[in-house]
Amino acid sequence: MENKINLEDKLIRTDLVMELVDENNEDMVVEKLDDITITTVNVKKETSSKIGKKEGIYVTISFDDITNFETREKVGKALEMEIAKIIKRLNIKEDYECLVIGLGNVKSTPDALGPLVIQNTLVTRHLFILNTNIKDGMRKVSAISPGVMGTTGIETSDIIKAIVDKIKPDFVITIDSLAALSIDRVNKTIQMTDTGIHPGSGIGNHRKEISKDTINVPVIAIGVPTVVESATIVNDTINYLFKHLSYMKSNLDKSKLTFTKFDDYEEKIKNHNLDDNEKKEVLGLIGLLDENDKKALILEVLNSLNYNLMVTPKEIDFIIAKLSDVIASSINNSLHRQITHY
Repeated sequence: MENKINLEDKLIRTDLVMELVDENNEDMVVEKLDDITITTVNVKKETSSKIGKKEGIYVTISFDDITNFETREKVGKALEMEIAKIIKRLNIKEDYECLVIGLGNVKSTPDALGPLVIQNTLVTRHLFILNTNIKDGMRKVSAISPGVMGTTGIETSDIIKAIVDKIKPDFVITIDSLAALSIDRVNKTIQMTDTGIHPGSGIGNHRKEISKDTINVPVIAIGVPTVVESATIVNDTINYLFKHLSYMKSNLDKSKLTFTKFDDYEEKIKNHNLDDNEKKEVLGLIGLLDENDKKALILEVLNSLNYNLMVTPKEIDFIIAKLSDVIASSINNSLHRQITHY
């Protein structure tokens, strides 16, 4: 009797919509701004049911190195531009009040993006209440980091709903850490959407949705993938192994002076791959599995051993500081016409 492993609902989780839709999707638009890529996906009803994401607009900004000053400024301006587009699309006026919410656990560095953004967010609501002389172009803004259910004992969406009901902002911006399906998107991608957010969904820790449907005001969600599953790393390593061997094979006859494996190596191997027979020679029958089956098999093994860990880069402290700074600056510039610096 043939034994079969049930591979349904075993795929690696991700919060990024661009990783769930086909790259040839007619509702996807890709723009290039120098070395930055902006991908806009309009998730309609049919796509929504397939990928498990709400209908709406999802914008993803992809970049290489946020610690580089020039890249940081370009990413900041691109993010500011896209936030402004969403604000305009939602018909949010210049005098509308905003509540900025930093989701996550400040004591866990990969999950501290939201709280750190709040530390650099320009809040003005108290100045309006005190009748302080406020310049034109400044919006009424409040900010809070509500923590996580594990430290407060309260569902985060319930805290937010109570605050929204009390201070009655016209719209909300949330910032949260996400999970990715590929290691090359960790800390190199910013996603924003007008559909709200399910905190913790990327790591399987489903909390109540924070959206217009639940808190009765528009919600703009901004997130950065800061972790991947171990299964993702294993799967990506296998794929890079195939590309590496193909590249080496193609350059066997080249002089060592012209053939190098270091400078921009990822770009060099990008279009290389082994054929099916070569993959079988390297990994046997596993080499012939399609992408989904390969991922599912890796998950089957790691989950059985409880080794499918959530992993983050060793330099996460430094990168999170840079990411939170640029996101806070973009939000400040988008909300306050008087603010223009990064």
